[in-house]
Amino acid sequence: MSSQVVLITGASRGIGRAVALRFAEAGYRVALTARNQALLEQVVELCRQQGADDVLAVRADLRKGEDIRRLARTVLETWGQVDVLVNNAGVMHNRPFLQLTEAEMEEMLDVNFKAVYRLIREVLPSMIEHRSGVLVNIASLAAKNFVKNNSGYVATKFALRGFANSLMLEVREHGIRVVTVFPGSVDTDLITRSPTAPLPEYMLQPEDVAHAVFAAVSVHPRAMISEIDIRPSNPKRA
Repeated sequence: MSSQVVLITGASRGIGRAVALRFAEAGYRVALTARNQALLEQVVELCRQQGADDVLAVRADLRKGEDIRRLARTVLETWGQVDVLVNNAGVMHNRPFLQLTEAEMEEMLDVNFKAVYRLIREVLPSMIEHRSGVLVNIASLAAKNFVKNNSGYVATKFALRGFANSLMLEVREHGIRVVTVFPGSVDTDLITRSPTAPLPEYMLQPEDVAHAVFAAVSVHPRAMISEIDIRPSNPKRA
């Protein structure tokens, strides 16, 4: 059983929930955050059923800096450390550029990029002090490919990739690893709303991404898997 702490954003559903259950099964102390408290409590119970003795749910709106600071402070005061941070929360407004509102663009920037920057700033000093830690960022294959009618979302994921790769070069001297995961089409609400999504039976499942995340975190500390591409093997479309 592990005594390590994992903090997962966007943990109430989809990839975040699957990641939480995978780490709970491994005995991690699991801190969950999302905006929907009721759904978070459901994931808390599922984590306990998977064997996690210590599970913490902190409702937070990652668009707000004060919520991010409160989230990090709560976890650090409760358990004294964050060993693994999984930046999973994401927002996508999939529409042509001239139909994309400024408010929608701001929301994607706030959640997909600025929240990652802000939360890492809160937990990184503790990781540096302990000379260990893993920062996992759930990006998207949209960070490596251009996507028609999705320029805003693509821009935020390109920004996340550049930030993560540069940060990796900066913090690895402190024993900290940075892992960025680039899923393709995953059967979650974020993707299935898109008219160009593959048929659900040909999409990745959240558990596939959770498996990749856990595998990257679990390798020996001397090794860092800095990027993982994961895509459906046969993405048939309607």
